[in-house]
Amino acid sequence: MKTLEEKYNQFEQKLKEAEQGGGAIRIQKQHEAGKQTARERIVEFLDSGTFNEFDRFVTHRSNEFGMDKTKTLGDGVITGYGKIDGRLVYIFAFDFTVFGGTLSRANADKIIKVQQLALKMGAPLIGLNDSGGARIQEGVESLAGYADIFYNNVRSSGVIPQISCIMGPCAGGAVYSPALTDFIIMVKETSYMFVTGPDVIKAVTHEDVTKEELGGALTHNSKSGVAHFVADNDEQAAMLVRELIGFLPSNNMEEAPIVPTTDNIHREDEILQTLVPVDPNKPYDIVELIENVVDDKNFLEVQPHYAKNIVIGFGRLAGQSVGIVANQPMFLAGVLDIDSSIKAARFVRFCDAFNIPLITFVDVPGFLPGLTQETNGVIKHGAKLLYAFSEATVPKITLITRKAYGGAYCVMSSKHIGADVNFAYPTAEIAVMGAEGAVNIIFRNNLSNDEERKTKIDEYSETLANPYKAAELGYIDEVIYPKQTRYKLIQALEMTRNKSQQLPHRKHGNIVL
Repeated sequence: MKTLEEKYNQFEQKLKEAEQGGGAIRIQKQHEAGKQTARERIVEFLDSGTFNEFDRFVTHRSNEFGMDKTKTLGDGVITGYGKIDGRLVYIFAFDFTVFGGTLSRANADKIIKVQQLALKMGAPLIGLNDSGGARIQEGVESLAGYADIFYNNVRSSGVIPQISCIMGPCAGGAVYSPALTDFIIMVKETSYMFVTGPDVIKAVTHEDVTKEELGGALTHNSKSGVAHFVADNDEQAAMLVRELIGFLPSNNMEEAPIVPTTDNIHREDEILQTLVPVDPNKPYDIVELIENVVDDKNFLEVQPHYAKNIVIGFGRLAGQSVGIVANQPMFLAGVLDIDSSIKAARFVRFCDAFNIPLITFVDVPGFLPGLTQETNGVIKHGAKLLYAFSEATVPKITLITRKAYGGAYCVMSSKHIGADVNFAYPTAEIAVMGAEGAVNIIFRNNLSNDEERKTKIDEYSETLANPYKAAELGYIDEVIYPKQTRYKLIQALEMTRNKSQQLPHRKHGNIVL
């Protein structure tokens, strides 16, 4: 019979063995590849000393193909809970040093356990993904593990925030769980996401493509729109997640934490008075406007490299988290198109699910015309944004800075689709279309010369291309000076804080997918 000391020694030996993962050689390879180990990453993400690990001694249950001779404590996934800025979060991290981070039935069960705990306790779930996909030696058991994880992702959607960090190669089933979560952060040069890798593509379609081109961080942040943030390294990814979590509530029954600020709520910046040009064809940077309005100029832009004609992200006003959606005149004149509609619609729905008020800055000349847009379904995809704003019941505050033309005026959180407070600058132009286009249609057969045409354009601009007609009809609640923007938005937020709106009873709507 073992003595007490021997039992403690055995326990300590097992702890050391679990800490080693795939062993010193594989840990060294991980470091040489510019990546941290799973345990190092968890330390980076969580408040110091707060991590509590579950299932440290779990091993796989497979005996085929010699697997019974290669068992590692923890089996390639580290799971548990800790804190970020003192708030509870659950976390799991794939350990690439153990079987390439592949998913077994056993380590799937570990992930499922923290998913279910996060859901029950109402706390965010963070996944650190560095995985080769399903463990081939286990066949359908591994696939079943993935499907169970996907199911829990869907059950948790809109209930707790789910954040995925892609910190290594993720292929096959390893990419679908992140795709179901709310935000994806990728790391430059070390992370990849693809359903099928370059070798399979070459065999099937004969295309030569690199991992970076196919599914690298820049590809998914700028071209596909799959990812939301790009980090230079593992440490920056951790900083991004910690900042993001700060803007979010722990679950859908709570509100985001109020963060005290010394930024004066009455602050007026004269730069805003001249930021929006009178010339409707002259661009300006909407991010500059947003940063001058939010607390401490702190704006966390989401998907900054994708569909740049629309800006989305988080800021605070008087300490309260807000979601911001804004047309960007610097790119494609701020038009709505397929990509920008999808980007903004998903963000609006996220904010609505988690009780985050929506601030919308409007400067939109319409939807992007063209054969490519129409044949790829701009009608269907544009309707997603319309649906999202219409469905949202959180406080919705809209400010028209300049152009608000046609159907795009309706879509961008207009009074008619449920916005609570609608402001406009004196530079706002609210009309079916721009003055020049309108005159070309209204007077197409009645203008004898350019002088007469110019007179009609000026007349149309004076009559309709301004905020006052809409204000007369009550579609705009208040026309404001640009320098008043910060305080006016804060007042509107305070006024709408206790908003209560119930949608008609239904299982769920049928959003245009």
